[in-house]
Amino acid sequence: MDSAAPASELIIHCRELHKSFPNGRGGTTVALAGVSLEVRRGLIVALVGPDGAGKTTLIRLIMGLLPTDSGDIAVLGNNIVQHPFAVESDVSYMPQKFGLYEDLTVQENLDLYADLHGVSALDRQERYPELFAMTNLGRFTRRLAGRLSGGMKQKLGLACALVQSPQLLILDEPTVGVDPVSRRELWAILLNLVKTRSLTLLISTPYLEEAEFCNQAMVMYQGTILTEGSPQNVADYARGRTFRIAAPPDIKPRQLVAKLLSSPLVADAVPEGGNVRLVLKADAPGIAEITAAVNGFVIEPHLADGFMVLLRQAVAKTQTEAVTATVGGVSGRSKVESGGIPAVQASSTSGEGILRPSTVATMHSDNTVVQVHDLVRKFGEFVAVNHVNFEIRKGEIFGLLGPNGAGKSTTFRMLCGLLPLTSGTLRVAGYDLRHARASARQAVGYVAQKFSLYSQLSVQENLAFFASAYGLRGGRRKQRMQWAIAEFDLANLLSKITGGIPDGYKRRLAMACALLHEPAILFLDEPTSGVDPLARREFWQRITAMADQGVTVVVTTHFMEEAEYCDRMVIMMNGRVLAGGTPTQIRKLSANPEKHDGTIEDAFIQVVLEEQKAALKASAVA
Repeated sequence: MDSAAPASELIIHCRELHKSFPNGRGGTTVALAGVSLEVRRGLIVALVGPDGAGKTTLIRLIMGLLPTDSGDIAVLGNNIVQHPFAVESDVSYMPQKFGLYEDLTVQENLDLYADLHGVSALDRQERYPELFAMTNLGRFTRRLAGRLSGGMKQKLGLACALVQSPQLLILDEPTVGVDPVSRRELWAILLNLVKTRSLTLLISTPYLEEAEFCNQAMVMYQGTILTEGSPQNVADYARGRTFRIAAPPDIKPRQLVAKLLSSPLVADAVPEGGNVRLVLKADAPGIAEITAAVNGFVIEPHLADGFMVLLRQAVAKTQTEAVTATVGGVSGRSKVESGGIPAVQASSTSGEGILRPSTVATMHSDNTVVQVHDLVRKFGEFVAVNHVNFEIRKGEIFGLLGPNGAGKSTTFRMLCGLLPLTSGTLRVAGYDLRHARASARQAVGYVAQKFSLYSQLSVQENLAFFASAYGLRGGRRKQRMQWAIAEFDLANLLSKITGGIPDGYKRRLAMACALLHEPAILFLDEPTSGVDPLARREFWQRITAMADQGVTVVVTTHFMEEAEYCDRMVIMMNGRVLAGGTPTQIRKLSANPEKHDGTIEDAFIQVVLEEQKAALKASAVA
């Protein structure tokens, strides 16, 4: 922290903040342990860290929404500890769920926030057109907020936060649950606001690539700040320790990732562009020996690489001090076995041709477990799914990708037997879902976006309920519950009320419940939305192991880098399949096919933008 910064430039100045909460067991959980930070005018500052790091608590203290236990907070020169409402006309806050009233229209939401902040009728005449132009919401003023897509809700939440023209804007995970196109649009708006209005922005985000847009990043862990500085400063913690390696021909990149992450020397490993991006821990042995072992080469680190090095260091220190890492008294040990760095041989990726929609469903074999042919779903006159075709094979990880409102969730619910189809053919695990939806549901496991857990029941009671719901009885029921408890490290949680356990463990419990009856097919609807990078790595290790054991996994996700774990995928929009194929085939759909480092996100955005242009052209002709 630069303590020499002139006070006039400091928008936020926090010193030695402490905050604890009762843990329900007669003790307290420390949320912040002596946090100090400074944010200067006109900068974008990112708060990044795993679940439970203290990011949201820090934001709420700065906003004056929570009292501190001790410490000082100054915002725009005002003492927030003593006068929590002193800056409410100059500071705007967009919470995680956008703070919208879903039973009000777009216009009514905006009017409500204008009323709350005392925005005059004259100022509204000036600001409303600007906000509508900025967010492209002018055509939807009469639409209920609850009927907006995730991206549109995000923009409306931002418009409501900007209606008073603040000096400081604070956003708590504003892009969780929205697609890559919407995320890019939001960041374009934010960067323009900072540039044209000298707006100061404090943002928490689980998307580490978003922190690259910021001037400063603060890495938090267990209520402390591990480091702060520019994105490059954070990335430098992994300098000389970040590699690109190629998987051998007989190993999929995601399988190599799972193998590498089992090593005590590895800070991170993710599939990337058909290869594997490997990051070694700070205490790993000589780089020359490691380079020879993995047959890779050193590459420029990203902020995410430095973040993972720092986080692994902090976790290791906590484990050393407390024998086992704890989150609110819950064991944080991973079930992944430790080992050395596995030696791998370099291989080239194949140059497969592009698989266009017309050929997505032409690969039927005896291993096909999901068949979707000419699938249609209508809600009244609205066509949500429009003649969709694809097939999924046994043991595949298959991705359903698309922007908000593309028809993914509707397709997903039909695949799970939760929603009847209007027309077409849909077979899952050998069952025709037009006639045997209940029977098919016994062959599938389903993890919904909101976990579908009973928050007032204990962890043990949730497991028991789902075991009974799946028809498990007697010794079989006991055996499967014991398996779930051991596999997902739930032993220390069994008596706890599910609504009060950390989100990461809620996701573990939801997965455990979905797998109790050993389904042949597992459906995961945005399973890692809002989850920190460390938890996402653990999740994909589990999914990879399950697929290798023959379980078919169907997943929706807005993390395009996670689509690299899929064997095949389709991109949907406006209820139709626009493209499909392997990760290699999808990457070739990017705007520049010759670009060697093109990503699935590049291709996704290119496909979506082309569809949007075609739709606009068609509507203009009509």
